[in-house]
Amino acid sequence: MSDGIARRGLLLVLSSPSGGGKTSIGRALRVTDPNLGLSVSLTTRPPREGETDGKDYHFVDEAAFLAAVREGRLIEHAEVFGARYGTPRAPVEAALAEGRDLLFDIDWQGTRQLREALPEDVVSVFILPPSMAELERRLRARRLDDDATVTRRMSRAAAEIAHWDEYGYVIVNRDFDLSVGAVRSILAAERLKRSRQTGLAHFVAGLLA
Repeated sequence: MSDGIARRGLLLVLSSPSGGGKTSIGRALRVTDPNLGLSVSLTTRPPREGETDGKDYHFVDEAAFLAAVREGRLIEHAEVFGARYGTPRAPVEAALAEGRDLLFDIDWQGTRQLREALPEDVVSVFILPPSMAELERRLRARRLDDDATVTRRMSRAAAEIAHWDEYGYVIVNRDFDLSVGAVRSILAAERLKRSRQTGLAHFVAGLLA
């Protein structure tokens, strides 16, 4: 709700090549924004160190994932680096109806499907690295991947960046704090859109009564 006015929720999508900053920016947004929840995806990849089932992802096997696809329980799904990822439909629809916003950390494939399913609810932001050299430096600094995986991620990065023009907003992540502030500004403006403030007509009628 904005100023006590009922509002439909929105779906904030952050996409970038691996190492571009989408996960860190999203985490920083959620620290200061209690109305921004995280969409928890299903995935067939194994948990990384520190990840918790049900909090970071719903970790499932291939059979369970494919069953969710067949039964229409996923609003979008894609395969990335040999693992499957997908967004459960029910929690997304519930959040929108209740005026809660959800953050999505997904790639261009998932974003395209999400936009096709809920075109009026998606706010999409693509995060570009300042250079490919800096992107590789950030990937190596994370110390999450071996050399072969970093090379594979870098080879995929150009293909992901090629979809930048499918997004409503684009940010070059030169400075982390400035990038977080930019996304926060986008979120604030999108929440105030007249079309999202479903209780606005009632509020104005009360003003004029």
